[in-house]
Amino acid sequence: MSKPALNSKAPDFTAPVIGGSHTAGDTVTLSQLQGQNVVLYFYPKDDTPGCTKQACGLRDGWKQISKKALVFGVSTDSITSHAKFIQKHELPFPLIADEDKEIVNAYGVWVEKSLYGRKYNGTERSTFVIDKDGRIAAILEKVKPEQHLEAVLALL
Repeated sequence: MSKPALNSKAPDFTAPVIGGSHTAGDTVTLSQLQGQNVVLYFYPKDDTPGCTKQACGLRDGWKQISKKALVFGVSTDSITSHAKFIQKHELPFPLIADEDKEIVNAYGVWVEKSLYGRKYNGTERSTFVIDKDGRIAAILEKVKPEQHLEAVLALL
């Protein structure tokens, strides 16, 4: 699927979430967050070097970003994996488990990748800023982990 267009309604979803104010067994529904800015950032895998750098950048800038938006990380990892990642790196924001790949497909970030000549499907590192009306206000594609926080803050 292709990415949603700027200013279009953000694809809604309900999915398992953990971290922040959420505990095991909780779910989050995007449409219920209307009235608040939401940063939905997609990343390939918990506790890998780039994904850790990206998540820790958001953690380190948490005082700035949390005043402007709700932040949710999304990957196809499990809630158990997310809980370990959150605990290990003291992440203050929630992570969404998209094991069935519905969200990554709805946002067009489940793509063909290549590593050492081997092709496989995986999550493209992308961020969607969703405004208070539930519309896509900005899209950051193929984000560099070390530049993610500054790029997001510039958009809020």
